[in-house]
Amino acid sequence: MTYDQNNIFSRILRDEIPCNKVYENEYALAFHDIAPHAPVHILVIPKGAYESIIDFSAHASSDEVSGFWKAVSHVADQQGITKDGCRILSNVGANGGQEVPHFHVHLLGGVFLGPILFKKL
Repeated sequence: MTYDQNNIFSRILRDEIPCNKVYENEYALAFHDIAPHAPVHILVIPKGAYESIIDFSAHASSDEVSGFWKAVSHVADQQGITKDGCRILSNVGANGGQEVPHFHVHLLGGVFLGPILFKKL
């Protein structure tokens, strides 16, 4: 699969589309989800062109991986959701519910989220 340079997150990274940014470092950008599922719902995306967590884990440099996950932790702390707990979620592919083909994590918190987000079969 070839990375789609015109996906919405790639366009946000190029400043073609605005976002409500909460944090940025050399490796990641974090911003509010436009359709939140919790009081705190932040998307954290790597600045590199990676389609999924699988692609990111296989091809990102150790600096990119470290910088990205440090950004996720920083944002969780910054948003005040680490004390009571939060959910860090990444979907992969169509069957996994991934809507944008750029690796991203959903950082959710600020309310009891329940034990799981899965549909029952």
